[in-house]
Amino acid sequence: MIKGRQIVLPWDRNSDPADLRRKEWLITNGLGGYASGTLSGIPARKYHGLFVPNLSAPKGRHIMISRLDEVLVIGEHRLHLGGAEFANERVIGESHRYLTEFRMDDRIAVWRFEYEGCVLEKSIVMPHYHNTVCVRYEMLSGVKLELHVRPYLSFRRLDESPLSAPSDFTVMVSRGRHEIRHAHSDLVLRVDMRSGFSTFVTQDRDEIEFFYRIERDRGDPPFESAHSPGYFTAALDERKPRAGFVATTHAWDRIEFDVEQVFDAERRRTDTLLELATASAGDDFAEQLTMAADQFIVMPGSRLEEGVIHQAGGSVLRTIYAGYHWFGDWGRDTMISLEGLTLSTGRYREAGAILRTFSHYVKDGLLPNLFPEGERQALYHTVDATLWYFHAIARYIEASRDRMIIRQLFPVLESIIQHYSEGTHFNIGLDPKDGLVSAAAEGYQLTWMDAKVGDWVVTPRRGKPVEIQALWYNALKLMSRWATKLEHPHEDYEVAAERARRSFNERYWNAESQCLFDVLDGPDGDDPAIRPNQVFSISLDHPILDEHRWPAVLDTVRTRLLTHVGLRTLSADHPDYKPHYRGDLRARDAAYHQGTVWPWLIGHYIDAVLKVDPDRAAARRLLHAFPDHLSEAGIGSISEIFDAEDPYAPGGCIAQAWSVAEVLRAWIKTREA
Repeated sequence: MIKGRQIVLPWDRNSDPADLRRKEWLITNGLGGYASGTLSGIPARKYHGLFVPNLSAPKGRHIMISRLDEVLVIGEHRLHLGGAEFANERVIGESHRYLTEFRMDDRIAVWRFEYEGCVLEKSIVMPHYHNTVCVRYEMLSGVKLELHVRPYLSFRRLDESPLSAPSDFTVMVSRGRHEIRHAHSDLVLRVDMRSGFSTFVTQDRDEIEFFYRIERDRGDPPFESAHSPGYFTAALDERKPRAGFVATTHAWDRIEFDVEQVFDAERRRTDTLLELATASAGDDFAEQLTMAADQFIVMPGSRLEEGVIHQAGGSVLRTIYAGYHWFGDWGRDTMISLEGLTLSTGRYREAGAILRTFSHYVKDGLLPNLFPEGERQALYHTVDATLWYFHAIARYIEASRDRMIIRQLFPVLESIIQHYSEGTHFNIGLDPKDGLVSAAAEGYQLTWMDAKVGDWVVTPRRGKPVEIQALWYNALKLMSRWATKLEHPHEDYEVAAERARRSFNERYWNAESQCLFDVLDGPDGDDPAIRPNQVFSISLDHPILDEHRWPAVLDTVRTRLLTHVGLRTLSADHPDYKPHYRGDLRARDAAYHQGTVWPWLIGHYIDAVLKVDPDRAAARRLLHAFPDHLSEAGIGSISEIFDAEDPYAPGGCIAQAWSVAEVLRAWIKTREA
């Protein structure tokens, strides 16, 4: 339930406790690090952790604290919050007995617990651009209680398999400061309890083979073990009702702050973000998505040394993380998401920084597909990310009026067009027979439909994918315009664009299905599969498809692919169609683009629909399911994917950049005048 800047989920203590283990929360720090878990406090993924910083040394995101358990001692009663689940269905932890409400409040995660007149709130925040997490405990009513706070440690990189046994940890204490080290790691965790009076009780505990329910359902190793060296205690009463737990990888002088001031600073930062987002003012759902958008805009903590290069060039290092918990910065996702995350929210400076950042990574005419976890070297196996770059730049210029960026980036863009025209890696290049872009490399998935399991590329789409031609034509038309403004020759771009447009309209129309072929000239000929990729032939600024074909294409997409949460990736009558995304990795990837619904596609579908029928109220109704979804899976965000059939269960990442970006952009675009 959205209440202004809050999302409030009341909890009925008679409800099934498993419901609290199915919903997840996420807090981020602007460096790619995060804190996340289930509402119950019981971790259900190997990616869950109270403290997951993104580090420059050792590089990458690391699960430092996998969970934080609390015990409340009230009189003779001991209340165990948090906990873990084990394979025999045994669960430790009683949060469900005492929880009355969870809420996301200005992107601060808040739990309220009640027991016999005692009310305690627990709140979590990560200071922006700090590898630090702060947990605040506040007794709102009651006489007194004793609080025990016990961290469980992992010290493993995010993408590593769960630990099978606790490793050697040591705690060093000096002047009340606690440093935790691992026998086989350079990582150092500093933890502290801020209260009027607190102590650390040394009491080693090894939690052996607790159970990750979601990993089991995904066919991945579901067991992990963790170590706790002890717990902090703090006394809360009417005179001193607050205490704070702080964990960091920074030096001690970086955390000499009052915990309350950190929470106040985060609220002020949120105020500033919402002030920038003038298009969302007064709209609770749009403001929630504006706050969600902030979580993906990142100064990558694992590549901070590159900031010097960008500063020397007059820019700052910024990127977009594609999704939480496991995605980093992907070129394609960044360029598709840029408009919704930054331009729709008034964050033009960061948009320009992202575009300039990626210009440094263009190689042989290709934009990076992704940066692997903890790595500086990018992978370039993509045909479409580079072309989405042109689209993102055009939308940025339109919104920001920053004309200088074209002068700065034009040599890079010119080189991209040249490489695509002459040919580059992965057999990406123009076919001289028709002027269309072809891409094919055995064992690689070059378009956004990029599922791959081992050597199996699920949707290889080798040949001439339909959306690549739409993006290529759009890029050529944009280059012609920019070249003209810079007084450079533009005629070759126009000639190439017209040839592509003519060939496209001659070859892609599938009269039998009244829509477009998905791929031409593939190893098995032309592919008539009905997929959403044809929408881009209408939705982009310069549509490649002749206008008289638009209604028929959109009618086919509407009747065969449209759902209330986005577009299916394949029509249900195709033999490869999969209605559900579930099972092990192979089963999931077999369904990933074979029916599974992607919400980000709804943005371009609405763009195309409005070109045919400018009824914004009707287009807005296509988004009606998303406000309720903010309370369904990852609280306050939009999932990566949904099942293709009822009940359209969400899946994949709990917070996906282009899902948030495109729904927000479309929501603003369909607002009544």
